[in-house]
Amino acid sequence: KPIKITLRPFKLCDVDDFMGWAGDNLVTQYCRWDTYTSRDDALDFLNQVIGSHPWYRAICVSDRPIGSIYVMPGIGKDQRRGEIGYAISAKYWGRGISTEAVKMATSCVFKELKCLERVEGLVFAENEASQRVLEKAGFLREGLLRKYFFVKGMSRDIVVYSM
Repeated sequence: KPIKITLRPFKLCDVDDFMGWAGDNLVTQYCRWDTYTSRDDALDFLNQVIGSHPWYRAICVSDRPIGSIYVMPGIGKDQRRGEIGYAISAKYWGRGISTEAVKMATSCVFKELKCLERVEGLVFAENEASQRVLEKAGFLREGLLRKYFFVKGMSRDIVVYSM
């Protein structure tokens, strides 16, 4: 049976749910940010995001966050291009939730962020599950960028997807 999800802005009271995935090395291994080990650091992050990020949402089941998804528009002349990123709790992997969240997010951001013409996903080459998420959500694979990001002490190849 499919799990019904919703997307909503984060609240500070979501911090413990946020720590459930953001504090899990299994989840963050493919993220460009480090695993959260401190509840205070997570609270600071949520406070900053809630106040300033143009489009950052909680992926919720029964209004409880199980993950996050964002689209970050570029700056200046690059504002027509946004980058999508997402992470969900490992216990929800393989159920189509990320794909559904990406579809919901892209549908919203093209309406809400009027300047956007393109949303792109930059995925670690070895993260095949995330590549499948974007493909199932209707993104097109554009190519491989070798040694594109330096993350967690090493250069990483990135596969670029766009919608």
